[in-house]
Amino acid sequence: MQLGNNIQTLRKKKGLSQEKLAEKINVTRQTISNWELGETAPNPEQLILLSKQFDISIDELVGNDAMSSGSSRENRSIKDMYIGLIVLCGIVACVWAFSANRFRYVEILGITIAGAVIGACLGRVIHGILMYLRNDKKK
Repeated sequence: MQLGNNIQTLRKKKGLSQEKLAEKINVTRQTISNWELGETAPNPEQLILLSKQFDISIDELVGNDAMSSGSSRENRSIKDMYIGLIVLCGIVACVWAFSANRFRYVEILGITIAGAVIGACLGRVIHGILMYLRNDKKK
């Protein structure tokens, strides 16, 4: 059973014993052993606790690769990149507009929003390039 193998592999990768993992998700060591051997399976609440413990999605935990679009850590870094570019471009546009000393506050706000939109577009372009390079590297 793939779920049992995934639990065992992820547990060992994290350096956890069956007892330590059992403590963290409030089950017995024997329950962890049964899951890993494929004799029983975790219920939905336990799957949620396992996915949080291993920092992966439930789809990845149960082996449903078609549903997952990457690890949650990768998704977080992409989100952080977008937010960073949006904030950076927005701040640069705001500082430029404010220091130019010839715009009203409403215009400065508009320029700041435009800068944030440009940052979002840059993030999308960079993400597209990185995904292209990543897919090219796999071939």
